[in-house]
Amino acid sequence: MEIKKSSLYQRHIDLGAKMVEFSGFMMPIQYSGITNEHNAVRTAAGMFDVSHMGEFRISGENAEPFLQFVTINDVTKLSPGQAQYSAMCYDDGGIVDDLLIYRHEEYYVLVVNAANLQKDFQWMENHLIEGVVLEDISNEVNLIALQGPKSREILQKLTNIDLQSLAFYHFTNGEVGNSTVTLARTGYTGELGYEIYGKPQDIPAIWDELLDAGHKDGLIPIGLGARDTLRLEMKYCLYGNDIDATTHPYEAGLGWITKPDKGSFVGRDAIINRKETMSRRLVCFEMTDRAIPRKGYSLYLGDKEVGYVTSGTQSPSLKKGIALGYVNRPFTKSGTEISVDIRGKHKSAVIVKPPFYKDGTVQI
Repeated sequence: MEIKKSSLYQRHIDLGAKMVEFSGFMMPIQYSGITNEHNAVRTAAGMFDVSHMGEFRISGENAEPFLQFVTINDVTKLSPGQAQYSAMCYDDGGIVDDLLIYRHEEYYVLVVNAANLQKDFQWMENHLIEGVVLEDISNEVNLIALQGPKSREILQKLTNIDLQSLAFYHFTNGEVGNSTVTLARTGYTGELGYEIYGKPQDIPAIWDELLDAGHKDGLIPIGLGARDTLRLEMKYCLYGNDIDATTHPYEAGLGWITKPDKGSFVGRDAIINRKETMSRRLVCFEMTDRAIPRKGYSLYLGDKEVGYVTSGTQSPSLKKGIALGYVNRPFTKSGTEISVDIRGKHKSAVIVKPPFYKDGTVQI
């Protein structure tokens, strides 16, 4: 399979990024170092190339009932200019993918995980009803995420959109620099931030203008490495690690986006049933011993194996090992002391309430 490059590929090379193949794209894993990039987003601002994400446009007279049937959140609650976090589930309640839904005046746009793009499109196509047009527009869209407490003042220099009045999980169309974009107040870091959807030919100029406008405020480019540590500190799930076809929304802590009362949708009955028979939950835990938990490590309560790690890292903000993992009930309460089997040695940890990082600016 041919590995794709975003319109920013040459920018990454020129900036000295370490490049890796990720979900079929050559993407930057880091530039100046994961910890430095992570801290920049927490204290100032960082800019991510997220052009590998997939975008679908859903239009037609039955677009809303179709999306209401194939996603687990309540699409009817969306007004034009609003975004919604949601997921699609299989008939057995397992998760197809988690995604964002943007409601435009005449259509909807779904943003899906790059690794799931073809699977998601096929799955939606299989459930298509009359009066719905489903289009993969991923090649027509590139995406920059600008995140951090200084993101608003940096971006405001380049746009006539009043960013102060753009609420969390809302979006609008307008100009950034000389380019027409869709600008959304969303993100994956726990900080104030914006996602800029533009044409591939326009995105490099926007990238350059933002770096120039934000240089004095500490804006730097950020790779996938820091994107992962940032999202993990907030307990934002990563598909393929924390959620997948074997996990269902309630055990993954996604009950807040699951709306069984809205009526029929794919997986509804199984999700309700699995909620009532749930045997495990996704929990946050911090290391009390000096150690870094990694995906796949086993979790113990005394000498009893009770779960496994799904995502783990050394937290740059907290300066300790943190992780997400599935733990068998009833051992999931905050304050429960567990241990992690790290290469045959049991290292101590404690289950904590999410998120790990509590000082984010996402809602300001």
